[in-house]
Amino acid sequence: MMNTALGRFRVIGIIEGISYLVLLLIAMPLKYYFNFPEAVKIVGSLHGLFFVLYILALAHVTLKDKWSVLKVIGAFVASLLPFGNFVLDARLKKEQ
Repeated sequence: MMNTALGRFRVIGIIEGISYLVLLLIAMPLKYYFNFPEAVKIVGSLHGLFFVLYILALAHVTLKDKWSVLKVIGAFVASLLPFGNFVLDARLKKEQ
């Protein structure tokens, strides 16, 4: 799966999606309900790193597989929505 640009993009997308959910569902409640802001600092930093890797992987798969502008925009928007990367991954898996 990691041998192709699309495979790497899918793996990074899943990792980025998981980090987003951890940030939203675990770290944010820890910060606001349990006064533990360090959780957001740590998880937020990791999520930021994974988001940058996601964008780089998106650029690579776009150039390598000649994705359309609409498909690139869809992949970007998917990264902004909770569970969006998982829906995108399911569609890309069918396509592959």
